[in-house]
Amino acid sequence: MHGLMQQRPLLLSGLIDHAAAYHGDREIVSHMVDGSIHRSDWRSVQQRAKRLANALARLGVEPGDRVATLAWNTHRHLELYFGVSGMQAVLHTVNPRLFPEQIAYIVNHAEDGYVFFDISFAATLAELAPQLGRVKGFVAMCERAQMPDVPLPHLLCYEDLLAQASADCEWPVFDENTASSLCYTSGTTGNPKGVLYSHRSTVLHSFLACAADGLAVSARDSVLLVVPLFHVNAWGVPYAGAMCGAKLVLPGPHLSGENIYRLLRDERCNFSLGVPTVWLGLFDYIERHRDSLDLSQIVLKRLVVGGSAAPRAMIQKFEELFGAYVIHAWGMSETSPLATIGTPLDKHRDFSLQQRYDMQARQGRAIYGVEIEIFGEDGQPLPHDGKAFGDLKARGPWVASGYYRADADAVDDQGWFPTGDVATLDADGFVQITDRSKDVIKSGGEWISSIDLENAAMGHPEVQEAAVIGVAHSRWQERPLLLIVAKIGARPTRESILNFMSGKVAKWWMPDDVVFVDTLPHTATGKLQKLILREQFRAHPLPTDEVAIGRGA
Repeated sequence: MHGLMQQRPLLLSGLIDHAAAYHGDREIVSHMVDGSIHRSDWRSVQQRAKRLANALARLGVEPGDRVATLAWNTHRHLELYFGVSGMQAVLHTVNPRLFPEQIAYIVNHAEDGYVFFDISFAATLAELAPQLGRVKGFVAMCERAQMPDVPLPHLLCYEDLLAQASADCEWPVFDENTASSLCYTSGTTGNPKGVLYSHRSTVLHSFLACAADGLAVSARDSVLLVVPLFHVNAWGVPYAGAMCGAKLVLPGPHLSGENIYRLLRDERCNFSLGVPTVWLGLFDYIERHRDSLDLSQIVLKRLVVGGSAAPRAMIQKFEELFGAYVIHAWGMSETSPLATIGTPLDKHRDFSLQQRYDMQARQGRAIYGVEIEIFGEDGQPLPHDGKAFGDLKARGPWVASGYYRADADAVDDQGWFPTGDVATLDADGFVQITDRSKDVIKSGGEWISSIDLENAAMGHPEVQEAAVIGVAHSRWQERPLLLIVAKIGARPTRESILNFMSGKVAKWWMPDDVVFVDTLPHTATGKLQKLILREQFRAHPLPTDEVAIGRGA
């Protein structure tokens, strides 16, 4: 027997229509590429998204066609989020921080028909255009007077397209499982892979983001969206923002510590999201200008740190500076990306501050909609005791089942997606990521977590950034090497770092050596590129390895 409920498809057009109808005057603030501030609202975003849909139809874009963006966080990019998907085409957000050859590969692999771009990427696209044979036209996201003078074929102006199109648009109604957007993984090994989201998966993911035990995004929030719109759909917040009518503050390309601070202050942002490297820049700005800043003007109450592990020292710093609660989250492109979220349980109410920091340093717990499990080498589930660690897998309605234009499924015969992370699970479902499976250090038959060592080192007051890799050892197979970027003006020593870490991690985990470097390599999404570091320091002689030193390694 079926229930007697209406069958209405879950479509992204329903989100923007709701935002316009019930939160129409809620602000959308953009820091534009040219440095100006643009103020819009949800009603305007909806009307311009409808104009965009009509303009795309006039250009011959049909359902299922891919439309690419190479753009920063601005209102125009947000309009594309709803205009493209609303007309049943597929929005393909391209990461402009990728290498040019990777950008060309994914635009061609996706078979994008049009590319919308911010003018700061005009020169890059002009160089790549001869390789993009399937692209029918390029659209500069600017006013007519700002059009770039570059040799791009079929170059169009975004504002001209919208001015010539009508806002009279009835969104089509179609199957909620229809593809809505496309994101590619950063491709640290091999070519990037396409993750194809559906309207249904995205709307369900938005419910999670708005839930109290999710990100708790609400109509009362002013959200500084530091995470890029090209990074896993900005962690789903543009859609969740429309669902609940939150104010969105979009920083464009301006992610310096000074500008992040200014936007937090001026727009009264109480919620923000970003990767750890951005927050390190904010802390650096505050430290250098502490005497002239009034931190009481910052009303930040909570923020999400994801993309890579948030050091415990960072969690503590936000609490001490602003009284802001760090929500540690974990996920990936293939999980839309929210899979676990570090919201507390009732039992944590009476935790001491130090106990709470320990809880926040973990990557959170699964919220309804995603199942997670850890598996041993024999393929069997492992105990949820917070000690056993194994391969982390996930499944759920917003977890990928395969990759775009790939032959094989991405899941096993039980529907589990292998994340490539090694983790523990405790009895309450909290995840502790110990490493990427390819980064875990194997020493004497035991595993050492590079992430735990990095977090311990990051607590040192003179450390800006830390990375740990495994280096070959004649007796122990591998031992940890700690790479440190010191804060400007600081002069930490090997001994001071190791003394600081002593007692904070297991004795046999302690790094065998410390090397100070000027910078550390990152991927286009802010993750440490440990493959590069392992190659660079492959022959580093560890002082504990007498055999290697004797060989003159």
